[in-house]
Amino acid sequence: MTKKSERQPIKAENVAGGAGYILKEELIKGEQLGAYCKMFNEVTLKPGCEIGYHEHHGETEWFHILSGEGEFCDNGTWQPVRAGDVTVTPDGCGHALRNTGRVPLEVVALILDS
Repeated sequence: MTKKSERQPIKAENVAGGAGYILKEELIKGEQLGAYCKMFNEVTLKPGCEIGYHEHHGETEWFHILSGEGEFCDNGTWQPVRAGDVTVTPDGCGHALRNTGRVPLEVVALILDS
């Protein structure tokens, strides 16, 4: 278990060549992730910020949009996303995410081995 008060957000700039920066909090880390989980983070993109297009190999990534709105690139096709949406980027595919709204875009990101 982790508590919100114990986690520290980490600022990462120009993720995968994207504009601006993201703030990420490791919801679970280290041994708690288990053998097949590579990442379980809460990620915040301020307005105008993005995660640039990148591919996943040997793993699958899910985004659960918690709040805000933006655009998700699914293998080169952009589509709007907002709170409640879930995206999936399977092994061998690529994606990107950008905040096109006026408030922070908050997502839970999960990466598991394929």
